Amino acid sequence: MKLDTSSYYPQSHLDDDDDRDEIVEETAEVEETVEEIPEKVENTEDDGYENRPDSSVPPTAAESYLNGVATAISWVLVPLLMPVYGVLLAFNYSILDFTPFSVKLVFVLITIATTMVVPSLLVLLLKRVGVVKDVGLNGRKERLIPYIISFVSMAGTGIFMWYKGAPLWLVMFFGGGAVAAIINLIVNFRWKISAHAAGIAGVVALMIRILHDGFPQEGAFVWLIVSVVLAGLMGSARVWLGRHTVWQVIAGYAVGVTSVLLMTSIALSN
Repeated sequence: MKLDTSSYYPQSHLDDDDDRDEIVEETAEVEETVEEIPEKVENTEDDGYENRPDSSVPPTAAESYLNGVATAISWVLVPLLMPVYGVLLAFNYSILDFTPFSVKLVFVLITIATTMVVPSLLVLLLKRVGVVKDVGLNGRKERLIPYIISFVSMAGTGIFMWYKGAPLWLVMFFGGGAVAAIINLIVNFRWKISAHAAGIAGVVALMIRILHDGFPQEGAFVWLIVSVVLAGLMGSARVWLGRHTVWQVIAGYAVGVTSVLLMTSIALSN
């Protein structure tokens, strides 16, 4: 006689074939979800951060303060302002210091309009239509059209300066900026070079050119030192914020200095 043990144990849902199939399906769904997580993390490689801070750990008071300072430095020394700073330095610490104030004002206002206002409005338009996500242009893939805009604005301003009889070293300051924009654009297809570093390095190169060929006025050397210090602070800020690596900042310095010094040297040799 066969012993009936069915009443010894409570019935389990695993005994039902339909329930067992449902559990298998749920397990498979969980595994698929787990597999998708790394893919979502990998897709953040172009979010603008080269050295992403650990977001799971809240910043200390000191870190929050440094983040604020670094962000402020990045905006005060944004590339769009570098041509304006350059013109102001040129009209105050070179032979152009003797230019009438009304003429200085016209040149400065034209520079502000062509290299800052118009490019800024175009970037805002690109953001509005969805071409860029952030006006800071921190993503590498967002920088293609803005680099083209930068090239056109710098080249156009240089042509205006030449047409109005500005010294060739000042004309080629903008020419060097246009060359730097093209180099950055080409590099940007494969690597995220620092436009901030290239911009301020161009100003450093301009001050070097003024001291060498621009009949420097009192205070020119001081502003060269100031521009070098600011370049160092700006580069450190970009690395601290995780926007660039050290090598990307150094590459930006090299492009900015070389482009402006090379173009001004070619102009002065003719």
